[in-house]
Amino acid sequence: MECRICSLEALVSIDQRGQIILPKELREKAELKAGDKLAILSACDENQKICCFILIKAEIIEKIAVERISPVLRSIFGGD
Repeated sequence: MECRICSLEALVSIDQRGQIILPKELREKAELKAGDKLAILSACDENQKICCFILIKAEIIEKIAVERISPVLRSIFGGD
């Protein structure tokens, strides 16, 4: 799965408890449901302050990690 377009999907607010609610239309478009896990990645500006967040479905980030780390582990420990 390759994302080729970056777009502004929604503007959200942080509530008193520090929570963000993703709009229903966005959850449906992303096929997210209650209990789904998301990984949060961040990027920093030149002052090392976080300037943006990226949400990625946990199963996607897990798949990427396995694809990248498995060859390294095989080269270290051997195996097929």
